[in-house]
Amino acid sequence: MGKKIRILGLHGYGTSGAIFSSQTSSFRRYLEQQYDQIGDGDTFDFDFANGFLDSSPAAGIELFYNPPYYSWWPADPSLEDMAKARERLKIYLKQNGPFDGVIMFSQGCTLGSSLLLEHYKDTPQDPPPFKFAIFICGGPSLKQLESEFGFTINSELWEVDAASRRALARRADTAAILAQGSDRWSNDVNDITDYSVKELVDMVKGPYQIKIPTVHVVGRKDPRNLAGHQLHAISHPDIARIFEHEGGHDIPRNEATSTTIARLVRWVSSSITAEKAKQIRGI
Repeated sequence: MGKKIRILGLHGYGTSGAIFSSQTSSFRRYLEQQYDQIGDGDTFDFDFANGFLDSSPAAGIELFYNPPYYSWWPADPSLEDMAKARERLKIYLKQNGPFDGVIMFSQGCTLGSSLLLEHYKDTPQDPPPFKFAIFICGGPSLKQLESEFGFTINSELWEVDAASRRALARRADTAAILAQGSDRWSNDVNDITDYSVKELVDMVKGPYQIKIPTVHVVGRKDPRNLAGHQLHAISHPDIARIFEHEGGHDIPRNEATSTTIARLVRWVSSSITAEKAKQIRGI
């Protein structure tokens, strides 16, 4: 007999819980239909929360979805803005939890990963806020890693990070969508720097690691592809899996991508994977 697994959804900037629900509907449909031995008949209940602030729409999102739009913090946040969102998320968890896992997109990944890193920094002896995490097209905030969590960031990485953000804004906007559709996506990192993704990932060093099972879904053509690899690199390698799809800063709805993500959700939430995580944490 399987168990019911509750998963919190944290959307990206300028969207909403309802939009994130729509964006994930394809692989969730396969998740419901899929019989997978590793899942032991488990079923899934998703709670897609809205961000704490009213927001303008994310670039191009108004072509596909009507308002309202939300974000977890302003477009150009301070460390205080991000810390405030983290505290509000803790309140949400107390009022609406507990949740077994969390699934996040873009800005939601930054929020969720900072909550987990804060746990390992301040209260590592306590149970983590989630048993597993699924990160989609998102990564950590470098300024949070450096200022709040004591990570060392190579100076050259800052400009690469900023350039990748500018490239995302350029390729995600309404004009690019109307002119090129899905062909607008391109991972611009090779135009920005001569360093490889692995070399760039190795420029981030820190004292903390995410030690719950994680899945990292990244787009091969996402200008922010590097951020997803950075987040994978600060997760424990024995209980982390990364999947690179052929799209950009989005969640493709084709069968191959959807079934792969569904299998990964079953893997990350399974009892077998949970036991391995406990062994790693010495429980």
